[in-house]
Amino acid sequence: MGIQKAGVMEGEALQHFVTHLLKDVKALEYMLEHDMFETDTMRIGAEQEMCLVDNRTYRPASINMEVLDKMKQYPWCVTELARFNLETNLSPQVFSGKALSLMEEENRRNLEIIQEHLNDFDARIILTGILPTLRKSDLGLHNLTPKERYFALVEAINSSLQKRAIEFKLDGIDELSISHDSPLIEACNTSYQVHLQVCPNDFAAMYNISQTLAAPVIAIAANSPMVFGKRLWHESRIALFQQALDTRSSNDHMRERSPRVNFGKGWLQNSILEIYREDISRFRVLLGGDVDEDSIETIRKGKIPKLRALQLHNSSVYRWNRPCYGISDNGKPHLRIENRILAAGPTVVDEIANAAFWLGAMVGMKEAYGDVTKLLSYEDIRDNFDKACKFGIDSKFNWINDTKISAVDLIKEELVPLAIKGLEMQGIDRDDISKYIGIIEGRAKKQMNGARWMLRTFTKLKKETSVDEAITIMTATMIKNQNLSKPVHTWEEPSEGDIEEYRPNHLHVEEFMETDLFTVHKDDIIDLVAEMMNWRKIRYMPVEDNKGQLIGLVTSRILLRHYTQKENALADKKQTVDDIMIRQPITVSPGATILEALNIMRTNKIGCLPVVKNKELIGIITEVDFLRITGRLLNRVAGKKK
Repeated sequence: MGIQKAGVMEGEALQHFVTHLLKDVKALEYMLEHDMFETDTMRIGAEQEMCLVDNRTYRPASINMEVLDKMKQYPWCVTELARFNLETNLSPQVFSGKALSLMEEENRRNLEIIQEHLNDFDARIILTGILPTLRKSDLGLHNLTPKERYFALVEAINSSLQKRAIEFKLDGIDELSISHDSPLIEACNTSYQVHLQVCPNDFAAMYNISQTLAAPVIAIAANSPMVFGKRLWHESRIALFQQALDTRSSNDHMRERSPRVNFGKGWLQNSILEIYREDISRFRVLLGGDVDEDSIETIRKGKIPKLRALQLHNSSVYRWNRPCYGISDNGKPHLRIENRILAAGPTVVDEIANAAFWLGAMVGMKEAYGDVTKLLSYEDIRDNFDKACKFGIDSKFNWINDTKISAVDLIKEELVPLAIKGLEMQGIDRDDISKYIGIIEGRAKKQMNGARWMLRTFTKLKKETSVDEAITIMTATMIKNQNLSKPVHTWEEPSEGDIEEYRPNHLHVEEFMETDLFTVHKDDIIDLVAEMMNWRKIRYMPVEDNKGQLIGLVTSRILLRHYTQKENALADKKQTVDDIMIRQPITVSPGATILEALNIMRTNKIGCLPVVKNKELIGIITEVDFLRITGRLLNRVAGKKK
C-alpha cells in the first residue's frame, strides 16, 4: 500500500491513503470538540537548516551523508533535500524564563558538534537564506540526497508538472530568468523555522496575527537577496521556493490555481480545521506512505492518534505560516504554528533575536488587539507580505486604521514595545529580552539587516573584482562574522584583500562569462557593426539568428581588414555581416572550466569564445576577462611579498 521509490501514489494505494486522510480530519474534529488538547502549557521550538561549504573555495560541499554516517549518535541532526545541506531539530522549551537563551545555547552546541565532524572533510557551516556561491549546475539530481523520500518528492513534482520545466523569473537590481529541469532548485533555500504552541480556542486569532506579522518580520530579518550572482528581492527565498515547486502552467483563460507554496487565501475564521480542509480540497496528494493506524478507532480505544496521513499531506503543502499537530512528551496532543518565513542566519544570535521578536509580538499583539481581522483587511496584509519580500527593511506598509508606515517606524514605534510586553507576559528573563530585542532595535536604528549588508557588500566588491570573487569574499566574511557571533547590524563591509587566497581555477564558464551581450544579425550592414563595436568598446560581435542561435562572429580584425582593402572601401554600402563573418566559430559550453576555456583559446590562438548551450548563444568570454583575473592575482601575490 505504501509508496514505491518513484513516489507517485495511484490506484488502490492512493485510495487507501485518502481514506485515512479523511478519517484523520474527522478524528481531529472530534478531539477539538471534546477539548482533548493540552492547554496549560505554551512551548516553543525551532529547526535549523544550514549549508555545508568547502574550506578553500566556499562552494557547496556535497557530503551530508558522509557526515551523518559519523554522527549516528546525534539523532537531532538529519538530512535535507540537497547533499550540501543539513538540518537540526532543537528541543522544545517551555515559553518562559531562559527559554530563548537556552535555545541559543543548544543551537550553538549542535553547530559546534557538526563543525567538529566537518573538519575531517575540510568543510564548514554557513547560515544563510541562499548560499551566494551556489551555481545553477549545483542543483542537478547528482546533488539530491540519496534517500527514497527525496526521490519520491522529485518524481511526484515532475509528474504533476503542467509545463516543460521549472521556471524562475525574478527581478530586483538585476534580473534572473531561467528554467531548470529539477525541483532541486528549491535546495537553494535554508531557513530557521520557529514553532509556537497555541491553545485550540486561540488558534484562529493567533494564526491571523502570525499572518499579519509576516511582513514586518521579513522586513527586519531578510537575509537572502542574491541568487546565482544576481541581486534580486531582499528575501528572494520566498519567490524561489514558490516557483521551484510551482507545477502550474500559464493558460489563455482565467481559471485560478493555487501554488503548493503559498501565503493563504483569507483570514482564518474558526479553527485549524479550515486550513486542513482547504489544503486537501485544493491540492491532490503529492506524497503518501504506509498508514496503518485507524485514527477513529484509536480514539474509541481512549488513545491519542498520530494523524499520520494528515501530517504527511500537510508536509507537502508549504504555507509560510504552517499549522502543525503533535503529541507532547506527556502524551497530550497539541497544536502549533510554524513560522517558515525566517531565513537561516546571519548568525545564531540574529536568529534567536528574530524568534524573540516574532514570539513576543505574537503574544503582545493578541493582548493589545485581540481580533486583528477587525483592524486590517486581508488584502493589506497580503500586499504587505509581497512588499516585504521585495524591499525588506525599505518597505512601506498598510497598517491599522488605514495608515501608511515604513517598516522601520512600525517596528520601532509599535512592534518592539508589543514584543517586549509579550515576552514579559510569558515571564521571559529580562536580560534575554534586552539582549535579543536590542538586536532588533539595533537593526532598525541602522536600517541594516542581512539582506541590506549583502547587497551593499556585493555592489561594492563587484566594482573592485569579478562577480565570482565578490561573492566568494562576501561568503568568507559571513562565515567569519558568524564564528565571532557578531549581530549583522554591526558587520563592516569587506574589501578585495579580505580573503587569504582566492582560487578561480574551480570556476565554470557560466560563472565567468559576460551575459549582457550586444549582437547583430547576418543581414545587418557592416557599418552598423563597426559603429556598435566602437560605441561599446568591444572587439568581438556575435552573430545570431531570430531564435538566438549563434551563426557567426565578427572581430575587430575582420573589420580592419575590410575597411583597409581598397575594393571594400569603395564597395556597395549594402554589404552585410553575412559577407564577412566567421562561420561556425569555435565555442565553449557553459559547464566547461575556465582552464579548459583558456586552453581552447590558447591552442586555437583566438581571443574570444562564444558560450553556447543547445545551439543558443548564452554568453561570451574574451582574453580581457582572463587578464582581469590574472592582474588581480598578480597584485595579491605582490602584496604578500612586501
